[in-house]
Amino acid sequence: MAEKGRLVDLCLFAGKLMVAYGAETYRAEEIMNRMALAGGLKNVHSFVTTTGIFLSGVQEDGDNLMQMVRIVDRFQDLNKVTEVNQLSRDFVKGRINEKEANQQLLKISAAPMNYPLWLIYIASGVAGGAFSYLVGNAKFDMIPAAMGGLMSTLFLVLFQHYLHAKFFSEYLASFFGSVTALTLVYSGYGTSVDQVIIGTIIPLVPGIPLTNSVRDLMNGDLISGLARGAEAALTALSIAAGVATAVSLFLP
Repeated sequence: MAEKGRLVDLCLFAGKLMVAYGAETYRAEEIMNRMALAGGLKNVHSFVTTTGIFLSGVQEDGDNLMQMVRIVDRFQDLNKVTEVNQLSRDFVKGRINEKEANQQLLKISAAPMNYPLWLIYIASGVAGGAFSYLVGNAKFDMIPAAMGGLMSTLFLVLFQHYLHAKFFSEYLASFFGSVTALTLVYSGYGTSVDQVIIGTIIPLVPGIPLTNSVRDLMNGDLISGLARGAEAALTALSIAAGVATAVSLFLP
């Protein structure tokens, strides 16, 4: 009983990492099911949402097992998703045992993000400036848009670290990023407020949750799809509210 309980814990741990770092619902369920079957459970069923994971199975002696795990924090790191995916393949093929798999999952969970923060900040600035130019074809607007995009991501990381309130952090990040960009525009370093604002908020746009929402809905996972869509909508609303607040400060 204890050994199968540890197997269920292992499967739930893998599924939790998959969902927490941006994997689709069907992929997390598939990984847990395959690992549980490879470990000796029968009649395995899993149910994954964005905030909780359930897994049940039947042991060889006929006893039923059912556990769940709560998901509180969610991030975007597809490199960890790939690592967990590869680990599940190794476990299913017998290349690693339960103990080794659990140790590797702990390392994946404790590992830092695949890209350092300084690179993420630079990429956000480049993305903001490039997207502003793509939309408006004005090279002069790239400077405030790049600074706004950089500051948006910087403040997002800062506020999420101290506040632990996702949507409020996104609102504040959007606000301060927009204030930075608008200050530069009204100081003579830009021409179009609209194009600069678009470039500023691009790093904050919830691309992965929105994409996963559509994929889950197309796959028939209605609860997860609607939950991810609601998360993306609330993020978009927080960003819009931050921009609106910043713009209102600069209106005559």
